[in-house]
Amino acid sequence: MELISNLRHQFQSDLSKASTSHDVEALRIRYLGRKSPVQDLMKSLKDFSEEERPKAGKLINELKEEIAAAIEERAKQFYDIELEERLKIESIDVTEPGRKRFLGRAHPISQMIDEITDVLKEMGFSIQLSPEIESEFYNYWGLNFPPDHPALDMQDTFYINKDLLLRSHTTNIQQRIMESHTPPIRIASPGKCYRNETITSRSHVLFHQIDVFHVDKGVTMADLLATLETFYTKLFHQKINMRTRASYFPFVEPGIEVDIQCTACAGKGCRLCKETGWLEVCGAGMVHPEVLKQGGIDPDIYSGFAWGGGVERLFMLRHGVTDIRQFTDNDVRFLKQF
Repeated sequence: MELISNLRHQFQSDLSKASTSHDVEALRIRYLGRKSPVQDLMKSLKDFSEEERPKAGKLINELKEEIAAAIEERAKQFYDIELEERLKIESIDVTEPGRKRFLGRAHPISQMIDEITDVLKEMGFSIQLSPEIESEFYNYWGLNFPPDHPALDMQDTFYINKDLLLRSHTTNIQQRIMESHTPPIRIASPGKCYRNETITSRSHVLFHQIDVFHVDKGVTMADLLATLETFYTKLFHQKINMRTRASYFPFVEPGIEVDIQCTACAGKGCRLCKETGWLEVCGAGMVHPEVLKQGGIDPDIYSGFAWGGGVERLFMLRHGVTDIRQFTDNDVRFLKQF
């Protein structure tokens, strides 16, 4: 009885000093936990005689219930007080302007592809897609590549097996379109391309290309040049001066490379154009007769033109981006500028 009385008195004294719910929780552990004095009293019951043990057990249980009830009541008081204080601190001022939620947006390359295809659709081209995993015929043989062309080497092309590869250009659309459509054909094909190249600031193993293909009766080089000039004028939103240089591509004859006058310095020379005043934008030419024959089209009746260029390159020219690796680094600081 003396131990119980002293313990009750000590508990009441400690409870009166508690000032927070954390203090009350500490008292619960101290007086009712596994190593508490109440638990010690319960263990001491084995020392009582059989006649005294029920009475002693009853008194200890009453003390335990009394302490538990007092702790619960005081904890509820502190909870209500602390909740009221927290609500005052965390109250929301509904008159303050809300936070603007940041919405995701299209990747810069996706934006550029959308803009390019919009221009081409305005010019009468339909948008067609080709598979990224392709056969050698559609990627090379059907486009008049000779068997010893360097592009067919393992160091330039990603081969999946001896028959399949990752397309190295979106020009692989041409034979597929000629097999399923009869002239007039007027299509553009955007998409990813893969080449086994060293990754630098100007080249990457993964890039995007747009390939434009037109076949009809009486198509000439003049049609190609006029279409190119119109396309780049619309895309860059200004009158474009253009020049061409002779070049070789297996699937066109004659082949040309196309330069436009620098849009940043108007041809005077700057860092973007490396002081030349000109920017290379694409390769182009008249569709090779052998390519038309492979597609089942008579080259004596029909002719056509084709051109292809990198999407990343156009974006870099328009915005002065100097490193192609930034498009795949996923650095939000770079991406959110566009």
